[in-house]
Amino acid sequence: MAQIPIGTTGESKTRVTSDIAISFMGVEDARVLSTPEMIRLMERTCRNTVLPLLDTGHDTVGTHVNVYHRAAAPLGTSVTFRAEVLAVEAQRIQFRVEAVTERETIGEGTHERFIVNVAKFAARQAEKRK
Repeated sequence: MAQIPIGTTGESKTRVTSDIAISFMGVEDARVLSTPEMIRLMERTCRNTVLPLLDTGHDTVGTHVNVYHRAAAPLGTSVTFRAEVLAVEAQRIQFRVEAVTERETIGEGTHERFIVNVAKFAARQAEKRK
């Protein structure tokens, strides 16, 4: 079983571009990082934080998200995503997540991931498709 220390941290950065910004408001100056993309990038940061610590053939899947989108990040803004392992219980990993710009925290909350054996997981999904 993987050894994932409490307090393990990870970080990633991205720039808000048109492909991850909302467009439904119709005004270019109103385009900001969308909530679904913020959550996706938080999840990816969590996954990448623990992936090197997992046994060969294992990965993680998201199982719970509890996140507040606190502020907007306009097009061109650099956003840093941070993850910290809060707890590990068997195959469940709990994280604290945040997204920050140079000016403010734009998102924060918690996220949970579950460690899976990729081959077994894939076999279960194949069965479901039958």
